[in-house]
Amino acid sequence: MVPPLALDIDGTLTTPSGRVDPRVFELLPDWEAPVVFATGKAFPYPVALAHFLGRPETVVAENGGVAYVDGETLVLGDPDAPRAVVEAFKARGGEVGWGVGDTVNRWRETEVALSLDADEALLREVAAAAGDVEVVDTGYAYHVKSTDVSKGTALERVAAALGVAPAEFVAIGDSENDASTFAVAGESYAVANADATAREAADGVLDGAYMDGTARVLAELRERGE
Repeated sequence: MVPPLALDIDGTLTTPSGRVDPRVFELLPDWEAPVVFATGKAFPYPVALAHFLGRPETVVAENGGVAYVDGETLVLGDPDAPRAVVEAFKARGGEVGWGVGDTVNRWRETEVALSLDADEALLREVAAAAGDVEVVDTGYAYHVKSTDVSKGTALERVAAALGVAPAEFVAIGDSENDASTFAVAGESYAVANADATAREAADGVLDGAYMDGTARVLAELRERGE
């Protein structure tokens, strides 16, 4: 049998240009074990991906701030502190950086994401002063979130709801926000484009980048399960 999966999306299931790799639609719809999409994106994104794959909408979003499993939404993060930090950042001249529409944050419930063009030093200074908030650099945005939530803690909650031990999961990711997922999964891989934190936390670093690396792991897991 194949193992359950905890999969990051950006940088892991995508091409270098940020598109969802078409191999996702070949390899994942018929995966015969739970698949949890664990992402820093807002809640609707992983739900939509699962929906269009025809899979149960089992997700961890906003770096662990929100999870969804068996029809139940778990709001695990406190939005007030991160939003207060961003307001203080803006009061000191900082800019969120997404423009007028800001669809990046429109549906975000428990954290705030800022463009990589934002003043990182100022943002981290303001977050540090707050004490219960941290800044996570995913390589795609700066995420301001509560310190007590992570993808890993959310995966533990989702796994319990599924009746699966976290150690049964194989996790694949590319960023520092995946390190907590790697810590609770039984087996973990960082794709070749992963940052230093993810590489250090993973059990193995793949030769292939982006979906090239992920697809190879999935193929090996299928062979192992036969």
